[in-house]
Amino acid sequence: WVRAGKGGQGALHFRRERFLPKGGPDGGNGGDGGSIYLQGSRHLTTLLPLRYRKHIHAEAGRPGMGNNAHGAKGGDVIIKVPLGTVAKKKESGAIIGEVTKEGERLCIAQGGRGGKGNAYFKSALRKTPRFAQPGQEGEAHALVIELKLMADVALVGAPNAGKSTLLATLSKARPKIANYPFTTLVPHLGVVAHHDRHMVVADIPGLLEGASLGKGLGHAFLKHIQRNKALLFVVSVDICDPMAQYQKLWGELLCYDPQLKEKKHALLLSKSDQLLPEEEEALAKKIPEGIDYLFISSHAHRGLDAVKEKIFSFLFPH
Repeated sequence: WVRAGKGGQGALHFRRERFLPKGGPDGGNGGDGGSIYLQGSRHLTTLLPLRYRKHIHAEAGRPGMGNNAHGAKGGDVIIKVPLGTVAKKKESGAIIGEVTKEGERLCIAQGGRGGKGNAYFKSALRKTPRFAQPGQEGEAHALVIELKLMADVALVGAPNAGKSTLLATLSKARPKIANYPFTTLVPHLGVVAHHDRHMVVADIPGLLEGASLGKGLGHAFLKHIQRNKALLFVVSVDICDPMAQYQKLWGELLCYDPQLKEKKHALLLSKSDQLLPEEEEALAKKIPEGIDYLFISSHAHRGLDAVKEKIFSFLFPH
């Protein structure tokens, strides 16, 4: 809930001095109320600082005074958010805007305009105006603040598929890694350097069957996948049917947003150091023609250069 500051009251005042019995109106204007802004910061990656900050208020403008003294403007509230943050009204769902650049500001609640003092209304026909304006109320509404991470490539896979380990091996990111499902509770970003270029890779928390309907971490993280230019499906070879897992992941993505099919994508078969050569060959034969795939192992550092080349080819095709 955000409430911008109310504008200050304009002053109704007349100049009164000993030798100026008809000094005239000198009421100053009220100050504008403070506004509330979202400001992009590349140093942030989550909206967790806003989780426990449910009510945000900006300062009201100060009232005008005599001697044509204008009231001070209310202080603005600046909320730093990660790049890719979207603000929309809770009731209507209308999007107010999004923050996509470092330092960019988005006004989510405009402060009220300060009222005019009676000196403002003085004219040749109205020399002693006996009224002043009240300040306007600032905007107030309930908002939904949402983050859609802006990465170049997303790592998509089921829990414990090896996405976090792969990100940690490719980059200097240090996501939590453990041998149980849903180790990753927030998306992580890592910067991968290759051919003097830098590519941002996002580790999207594990998706379950039914994620498009909200199961598991569901919609909380599927939305991040929409932002990425390419998708890398990470499927572990230590499950019964890796290709069935790959098809399930695609099904969940397309249920959530059919347009995701247009994105460039590849299949990474992780933990391949556990396979014998003949087992790897048998699995390769099961992969339908047309699917771009790589056998990789973060633990054994196998195929990682090929993964970088694949990402590079997706982002810089020429």
